[in-house]
Amino acid sequence: MSVVGFDIGNENCVIAVARQRGIDVLLNDESKRETPSVVCFGEKQRFLGSAGSASAMMHPKSTISQVKRLIGRKFADPDVEKELKMLPVETSEGADGGILIHLKYLEETHIFTPVQIMSMLFAHLKTMTEKNMEITILDCVIGVPSYFTDLQRRAYLDAAKIAGLKPLRLIHDCTATALSYGIYKTGFHSADPVYVAFIDIGHCDTQVSIAVFEFGQMKILSHAFDMSLGGRDFDEVLFSHFAAKFKEQYSIDVYSNAKACIRLRAACEKLKKVLSANLEAPLNIECLMDEKDVKGFITREEFEKLASGLLERISIPCKNALNDAGITAGKISSVELVGSGSRIPAVSTLLNYLFKREPSRKLNASECVARGCALQCAMLSPVYRVREYEVQDAIPFSIGLSSDEGPISAGSNGLLFPKGHPIPSVTVLTFQRTNLFHLEAFYANTSELPPGTSPKISCFTIGPFQGSHGSKTRVKVRVELNLHGIVSIESATLIKDHMDDLVMASDCHSNSDPMDVDPISETVANGIEDSTNPISVDGTRKDKANRRLHVPVNENIYGGMAKAEILEAFQKELQLAQQDRTVERTKERKNTLESYVYEMRSKLFNTYRSFTSEEERDNISRSLQETEDWLYEDGDDETEHAYSSKLEDLKKLVDPIENRYKDEEGRAQATRDLSKFILELRTFADSLPPQDKELIINECNKAEQWLSDKMQQQDSFPKNMDPILWSSDIKRKTEDLNLICQRILGSRASPMPEDIEEDKQDSSNHP
Repeated sequence: MSVVGFDIGNENCVIAVARQRGIDVLLNDESKRETPSVVCFGEKQRFLGSAGSASAMMHPKSTISQVKRLIGRKFADPDVEKELKMLPVETSEGADGGILIHLKYLEETHIFTPVQIMSMLFAHLKTMTEKNMEITILDCVIGVPSYFTDLQRRAYLDAAKIAGLKPLRLIHDCTATALSYGIYKTGFHSADPVYVAFIDIGHCDTQVSIAVFEFGQMKILSHAFDMSLGGRDFDEVLFSHFAAKFKEQYSIDVYSNAKACIRLRAACEKLKKVLSANLEAPLNIECLMDEKDVKGFITREEFEKLASGLLERISIPCKNALNDAGITAGKISSVELVGSGSRIPAVSTLLNYLFKREPSRKLNASECVARGCALQCAMLSPVYRVREYEVQDAIPFSIGLSSDEGPISAGSNGLLFPKGHPIPSVTVLTFQRTNLFHLEAFYANTSELPPGTSPKISCFTIGPFQGSHGSKTRVKVRVELNLHGIVSIESATLIKDHMDDLVMASDCHSNSDPMDVDPISETVANGIEDSTNPISVDGTRKDKANRRLHVPVNENIYGGMAKAEILEAFQKELQLAQQDRTVERTKERKNTLESYVYEMRSKLFNTYRSFTSEEERDNISRSLQETEDWLYEDGDDETEHAYSSKLEDLKKLVDPIENRYKDEEGRAQATRDLSKFILELRTFADSLPPQDKELIINECNKAEQWLSDKMQQQDSFPKNMDPILWSSDIKRKTEDLNLICQRILGSRASPMPEDIEEDKQDSSNHP
């Protein structure tokens, strides 16, 4: 069974797997631990990951990166508009308000959604993992940002499903980091809880979480974030600075050229890394655009002044996380800094000022999320035995529930799942209804959400009921906040009892729903359901003899994919993957043919020269030249079958010569084996009765004479013709001699000693 953790970053992906000795990060085909989150469409195939990054310059208008910023979001979202401006691909708004990406592929324009592009990345990571582990991958745990909405989480699950994966859990990035930190930490044996701040400054976002650790458990107290503040924003500061400088100094507008933008952004990213270790750094790019070489220079101090506004923004989520956790900075024992954008020295200086302690870098900044995901997958897997360790995450947004009659006040604060509520949790609600009814899940506090996010989550239709006959019936609804952080209705049950229908309190507020919350909510949240009869809010005890009937529940996710759409996307992914495999096989066959042409041309006039006639050499040489010309002209872009046919035609000409060459060595070995076998038989015959000895000696003499005659004929025969005596003939003679001797001896053991048998077997495997 697979135990895999995936960290799909905005810039790079990391795969971690649990093995018997711990957690390993897998290497890609380039032996790197990180794989670019890039999908590039070529003329005939897709290039994914590292290949996509390498092909981006050749296909800038059909290369999609940073799809994580688009998934599960609306086209009209102001933040999405900014993201799309940075992408050179053509986009449009879908019928449901989502994002559609237009790409030219196989001489046609294809339209994909961000979910489909993400599924391509998942499929690529799945293939890489299966190739490395040599087993089929299915179960996994995937890291997601804490600010992901219900729709974005569902979109991730849909993308994984299209790729053939089965996520056991979507886990928050900082929660995965905290798990990889806490499970190996040995200093949590004291009675006092230990508070740790985890700050993840990624490529495009900043996430802060406060976790409390005790022996054998960890609990997330709060999540805070700035979803548009990351390493790339610091790159953009440098990009804007040098774009303006080059326009003034060299009279070139970088913004007008897509390739120039890509190259300058890449150079600015490298420059930022250099400034992390040096006080100053130069920038040199050859032929940036208009055949002009550009040069620049900047100091760390200048860079920090340019980025001062970004640095100030980092403190906001840090303060929010502390406030939501209800603790002061003085209680924090350690500040763990991770993420690709965390290496800027000014960031450490700022955090040192905020938390009054130097940030720690004990964790691998790029791999800690993937490692935590793999650990969580091992804990959820029945195959691996992991020491007892409780992980309790928290929801970052408040979720409410309303019915046809108004909002439902489920908890003390009037919310179904308030911000900071444990994940997973279950709340059981009881309603009085005559027929089917609707429940709406929504975000109760829009100020907690990322800008532009719709507060609507999903709508649930409960019913119709069977046998209600117009009278009010109790319906018990189990509302679940599952491991993925997604709210759903686990089940609905119709309760038919023999006593009169339960009468709810008549003084309920008109804006509240006539229902009660079972007191088992808290115990279910911890995975244990109370088996005793719960008591409703009006004090009426529920009858143990109640008859329970299942009630159908239909879910409508606002903006989500229907099952038919997921199936269609799955079929599309299969077709694209098949096309990629076909193109790769065609390339391999073409390369094989090209290599064969060069190899045979060299061997024909060297290794095989004495085994070919002049006429054969001329014919083969002509065919090789014709094939080479065809490869670089008409055959440059042909089918796999065409290359295979050309290779077979060449082999028909070359194989007879190759067989002569190989058989000369094989014949010499077979001759030695037969001669040695005859010698052993003669020695063995000395211990036999005179009659058997004479028969065996005669057979040995016959075989020896046959070999001598045949070898004489073969030696007088030219090498450039098929031999009279093949090595297979000599091997057959050896086998015949052995059989004859066995018949002579009857039921006695075979005369052939073990060492001769082994030699004979070795020679049979010899070319």
